[in-house]
Amino acid sequence: MITCLIQYTLDPNRIAAFREYAERWPPIIERCGGKLIGYFLPKEGANNYAVALIEFESLASYEQYRGRLAEDADARDNVDDMMRSECVLVEARSFLQRVGD
Repeated sequence: MITCLIQYTLDPNRIAAFREYAERWPPIIERCGGKLIGYFLPKEGANNYAVALIEFESLASYEQYRGRLAEDADARDNVDDMMRSECVLVEARSFLQRVGD
């Protein structure tokens, strides 16, 4: 099992747009093969940082997921909406392994 950590640097004036973007992902992620742990928005401290955590069986299953996302109309629309809103300034992915697995 691996966890994809997506780190977002946000425009702090567009947090509401990012929230809408994040709220649209759960059914898309699930149908494309990921297990969403959650999206996390700033609460205290930095106001321009958010993360998403998504689990996969392996890097190969992540690659299959990415292929499904690329073909999913809802996923493409959600990314297009995010790009138009300019709520995300930087997006970076890392892959983590849970301790004890």
